[in-house]
Amino acid sequence: MPRLPDVLDITEFSLPELCAARLDGELVPVLDRWIAIDAPDLPSVRARTLGGAPDGPAIAGWSAAWVHGATPVPPSIAEFCVPHGARVARSRDPRRLIREVTIATEDLTIAGGCRCTSVERTAFDLARDPGYDDRRLAPVLANLLGADPALPARLRERFAPERRVPHRRLALARLSRLNV
Repeated sequence: MPRLPDVLDITEFSLPELCAARLDGELVPVLDRWIAIDAPDLPSVRARTLGGAPDGPAIAGWSAAWVHGATPVPPSIAEFCVPHGARVARSRDPRRLIREVTIATEDLTIAGGCRCTSVERTAFDLARDPGYDDRRLAPVLANLLGADPALPARLRERFAPERRVPHRRLALARLSRLNV
């Protein structure tokens, strides 16, 4: 019997069929996509689940943390970013958020054919975002920082006093509470 693709949506099966497969324990819903229960838990599968594209907006924020495996919980809203000045139509889907940011090419990586912020950029963005509760964010940041022993020093460099970075004090306080 042929195996189902790892990521499905309503182009492969009707919504009732997908819901039936979910009830049978064969699929897990994530936003408007479905992941096969036996799909490998890889960044490439997670990125495709969020609907990223090679030339489209980059997966960012909590969504990128999920793609990188820093949190086991899929996002309730898929976050994306584009460089300032990029011409991107606003998403009409309330489950997708697109922000314009200042971002360098080296802050992006490819996962499953989808653009995604790097582990370093993801930690940089999450650490300075005042919208996250510190208790919920701390383990996610710890997981991101655990991926690379040199990452905490590079993040502190990004938050150096001579650089203008919004919410720098918040980010440095969060990093110091993690003892990094």
